[in-house]
Amino acid sequence: MLPIRPAKAADAPAVAALTDAAYAHYVPRIGRKPMPMLDDHAARIERGEVHVLEQGDEILGLISLIEEPGSLLIFSVAIAPHARGRGLVRQLIGFAETEARRLGISSVQLYTNVKMVENQAIYRHLGFVETRRATGDGLRRVFMEKRLA
Repeated sequence: MLPIRPAKAADAPAVAALTDAAYAHYVPRIGRKPMPMLDDHAARIERGEVHVLEQGDEILGLISLIEEPGSLLIFSVAIAPHARGRGLVRQLIGFAETEARRLGISSVQLYTNVKMVENQAIYRHLGFVETRRATGDGLRRVFMEKRLA
């Protein structure tokens, strides 16, 4: 298990670069940059919503969490391309579940683009179930939820 910590203002450039690297391969598939690539990372970090997973001084992954009434929304999960396949998504999702329980929240939710089928498979494998599909901001999204015990 690698350490996870709240992102600091100084991490904003690395968070943006990691997000771009992690999501870049989806741009041709969906025809535009995914929402996390367009995000204001500095503002999200300032609000305390971003946590980073590190190895040494390198940020290998991140998760953006937004507390909502009755749920914790995972806005973004990003893994450095060279660090994929090491169980880091599982670790970050586990972190989100722990945070939700700490906050007294009974579910973790997320959404992903309908064309990001690999993500949907990963999330299903981690216990998420599809709750609905909807279109917003010109994107077709799959909404998923994991109820916590």
